[in-house]
Amino acid sequence: MYDLSSKFNTFYKDHVVLSKDETKRLRELKDLNIERLKSGLSDYNEENGTNYKIVDYVVQGSVAMSTITQNDKKDYDIDVAIIFDKDNLPDGTTATKNIIVDALKRKCGQFKAEPEFKTNCVRLKYAEGYHVDFAIYRRTKNSDDEYEYEHCGSEWRPRDPRAITRWFRDENKKKDYKLRKVVRLLKMFCKSRDYWIMPGGLVQTVLCSEKFKSHDRLDEMFYETIKAIKDRLLENKEVYNPVDDSQSLLLIQKDDIRMENLCNRLDTYLDKLSILFEEDCTEEKAMEAWKEFFNHSFWSNQVVEEKASSTNRSVSQYYYDTEEYIDDIVPVELKYKLHIDCEVTDERSRTIRKLRNMLLRGETLTIGKKLKFYIDYTNVPRPFEVFWKVRNCGKIAEDKDCIRGQIFKNVNNQEINNESTDFEGPHYVECFIIKNGVCVAKDRINVPIKN
Repeated sequence: MYDLSSKFNTFYKDHVVLSKDETKRLRELKDLNIERLKSGLSDYNEENGTNYKIVDYVVQGSVAMSTITQNDKKDYDIDVAIIFDKDNLPDGTTATKNIIVDALKRKCGQFKAEPEFKTNCVRLKYAEGYHVDFAIYRRTKNSDDEYEYEHCGSEWRPRDPRAITRWFRDENKKKDYKLRKVVRLLKMFCKSRDYWIMPGGLVQTVLCSEKFKSHDRLDEMFYETIKAIKDRLLENKEVYNPVDDSQSLLLIQKDDIRMENLCNRLDTYLDKLSILFEEDCTEEKAMEAWKEFFNHSFWSNQVVEEKASSTNRSVSQYYYDTEEYIDDIVPVELKYKLHIDCEVTDERSRTIRKLRNMLLRGETLTIGKKLKFYIDYTNVPRPFEVFWKVRNCGKIAEDKDCIRGQIFKNVNNQEINNESTDFEGPHYVECFIIKNGVCVAKDRINVPIKN
């Protein structure tokens, strides 16, 4: 296959991946509208003598999985699960959604369109293209003191608001954090023509996970994966929920049409990429083939200066996004205290100092120190589980493709986590205490390192 990986990587990073600023904007809109909803519910309660209260919320969909892609029209979905205690809501799904619509109307008067009552959510639309979907859930505790959830659709149905995100994060880990890249690229193809009617993002994600083909080169990995998807769809177009294989993700007749469209268009446009495997393929022919596939101006606007620019581009743009967030994994109800500290050992002098004391004095760490993070104090009743998160920040972490950020349990001694100061950056460590499947306490300590 013709090696156009330099330009393909540039296309991916500059035109597929959503920028940090835009991602931050989506999360800010999420927070803003949750506060609007809470405020609207407060007004509703005061007027109607009720006590409806959001007890938890979870970011879902492409924002939670970080598979959202760039879009000139800014038609971005922000999916948020809002969770109530079961005995705090009416039994009827219509009545429940009407309460949310009423509460939002009280605080969203500046919107051009009123909140929409949808089958599976309540939707807020921004004039610039964003929309926020509030999916409503209720929860109860079972005999094991763990929460069980139901989603408010046409009726109340069992559904865990975190299950799909957990599934994707696990699949992405198993595939060396490469799955997310392939999903983003398939999404770019599926929305490359405005008139196309294609399957939704979850269906695309499940297919990518199912038929994923790992390669060192991103262009080869993407090609081999979508070719396997096309071959699979020629045989079988059914797609099931990855966390409940008794549930099809194709719910209406239009979904069957979407699957047929995806199969046919992959077949057509993979054929246009066949030039990449011919001996006389040139860079110009390869770019033309990818232009036909993605229908994106990047491929038709390539010039010599851009090639030089991509050659000199900082490697830091190609690190894997491995960071995880505790509220995507378990519910968070911070009811207890937790304080962590760290013993900093200088191997030369054998001196041991407390990191908290160093930070109070404005000191930073240097390379070559041994770090032992531990729980200094907590009032969480035992038993409980302890999880850690080590996040490397800064240019060197990105250049080394070592931002980390995964949430893990130290099986050897779960209340202690050993690290070392390897390279410069404003790093940090977080600790989470999980009891009965809920994060009940957390703490964070900064780990600033300089050469």
